[in-house]
Amino acid sequence: MNKILSELNDAQRDAACHIDGPLLILAGAGSGKTKTITTRVAYLISLGIDPSSILTLTFTNKAASEMRERAMSLIDNAKYPPTLCTFHKFGLLFLKFNINKLGRNNNFVVIDTDDKKRIIKSFGIDLPISLVASEISRYKNSLISPKEVFEKAERKNYKTIAKLYEQYENYIQSNNLVDFDDLLVLTYKILEENDELCKEVSERYKYIMVDEYQDTNELQYRLLRKLCSNHENLCVVGDDDQSIYGWRGANVKNILEFHKSFDEVKIAKLEINYRSTNQILSAANELIEHNRERIGKKLKSNFGDGKSIEFMESNDENMESKTIARKIRKLINSGADPKDIAVLYRINALSRSLEEGLNKEHISYNMVGGVKFYERTEIKDLISYLRIIANEHDDFSMKRIINKPKRGLGKVTVDKLLKVSYDNKMSLYEYITMHNDEVKNITSKKSFVALNEFVENIIKLKEKSSDNSYDFIFELEELFGIREYYSALPDALDRVSNIDEFYGLYRDFVKQNLEASVDDFLNDLALQSDQDQIDNEHISIMSIHASKGLEFKYLFVMGLEEGFFPLVGDGSDIEEERRLGYVAITRAKRELTLSFAHSRFYKGRRAELKKSRFLKEAGVCKGSLVLEKTTSFKKGDLVKHKIFGIGRIFEISKVKREFKLKINFSGTKRDILASFVEKI
Repeated sequence: MNKILSELNDAQRDAACHIDGPLLILAGAGSGKTKTITTRVAYLISLGIDPSSILTLTFTNKAASEMRERAMSLIDNAKYPPTLCTFHKFGLLFLKFNINKLGRNNNFVVIDTDDKKRIIKSFGIDLPISLVASEISRYKNSLISPKEVFEKAERKNYKTIAKLYEQYENYIQSNNLVDFDDLLVLTYKILEENDELCKEVSERYKYIMVDEYQDTNELQYRLLRKLCSNHENLCVVGDDDQSIYGWRGANVKNILEFHKSFDEVKIAKLEINYRSTNQILSAANELIEHNRERIGKKLKSNFGDGKSIEFMESNDENMESKTIARKIRKLINSGADPKDIAVLYRINALSRSLEEGLNKEHISYNMVGGVKFYERTEIKDLISYLRIIANEHDDFSMKRIINKPKRGLGKVTVDKLLKVSYDNKMSLYEYITMHNDEVKNITSKKSFVALNEFVENIIKLKEKSSDNSYDFIFELEELFGIREYYSALPDALDRVSNIDEFYGLYRDFVKQNLEASVDDFLNDLALQSDQDQIDNEHISIMSIHASKGLEFKYLFVMGLEEGFFPLVGDGSDIEEERRLGYVAITRAKRELTLSFAHSRFYKGRRAELKKSRFLKEAGVCKGSLVLEKTTSFKKGDLVKHKIFGIGRIFEISKVKREFKLKINFSGTKRDILASFVEKI
């Protein structure tokens, strides 16, 4: 054990050798976090502490598996390993032994997200399935019952969702099913209602460790408090500067206020970075120091000096992508391994121009944790609409969009229409237009009207497309509301950004090809989106969120403009945006290029853009400093006021240096300053 401890630096050793009492390991990027955690597990066992009394919780099975292997390799003669698993795996194990406390059998079946959506779909609803599933998940993680949701809901849609939530809960309970959220919700509920069991479990797990603590939500925090009800031997490991998942429920205050939640908290800061050069870390440190809500630390390089950060300026996104692609080609030609190269972006829509630039240079790429631009659902839908306008007899495209947005046509109805059109040797479009009475018998009254309106709109657009009008794409949106349809889904920001990018792409094509047709545009797309794989070696392209935990020798971060990175307005959290910038910069090991374009398609139109404030804040280039008070609240958030109770935010505006929230409290709308409410 002494040999193992000697391989740690002073701060790592100090953290690994801490035994009793609450401990916060503030682990900077690339500072040997996993090594410290696994050594601490091994150290506790080396002292004779029973491995079964040590519980380590992570967020992914991969992280749990890696830690288990590394910890066991450090332990001599261990008869059995400590419990090291994800939060949800712990919940599953707990429920197998204790779900009977809720009057349920322990032979329950865990369902995944697809199962959940199928169940909701079986209720026969008009609302987007993904929206309903996401809202139910949000309510569960906030420990809000269907009845409470119904009472607080103002809009009809949310009252409908409340009823569906109740219907869904009744269904899964009557069928003894447990969904992903239940694994933690039911575990917490059992511990909350059974004090003796809570003490017993807390006594069993006397030493608890939590990885990536900055990503925990309110429910996970409450669950940890229950697990520590009999002691305070809780060690949490994380980095407040890398808390980037507020949009999916993570609460950065869990780590920021850890020292307030427990008595006599020891804080160990891991600040020696084993990944990046001084130049890269200097930019990261300077940037993140502009955040107000942070504990504070400063990364120091174990590597030393390297190349200066390159600031790249382009006229537009096409020039930006071409320049990045050529720089990557030069790196590869000089012997750089493609696996060591990556390009990051804040929003997925930016990948479109990048993909085209890489394709033109014949550079193979792998999109990590995402879908290539032309393979995204919303883009495939738009292309299908254009294909139908170019050729109404394209059954493949017709089948894809005939019920998008929803027109009340279920799969069975569409299959019937396809069969009768095939039997009559006609295209689906042809059959609908020529056999109206027969179509009326196959469809419901509502869907028959919607189907006829759909066909009429196709005819209108076919006539409009022959003019090769610059405004054709707006008419497409006005008649079919594709953007509006996707804006109601949980991941609306990304989807709508992609749609706007596509609309802008069409308008730009028309400007540059005045005589071209919709067919020409589709053919051009087919050429641009076809990636010619010339070898098996890929560079990586991905969103910054997808890059967390990864590192690359040569890194490009594109789209550093106000409005793109950081995203601003509509309740966006500038401090979380800055943490994203910090995460992006600290992915680079040796060479970092930060890219800015003077103009880019923005919400379907070309816009002149300003350099991101982050470039100035990181000391990469000169510029005016933008100071802005931040709010972590977003439209749709549930909040609590000490007098008015629980409400939902429906509008956010700024008043001098404060944010004003318009909140619906049980049907009563009030304007409340952000500092007077808290998220729930």
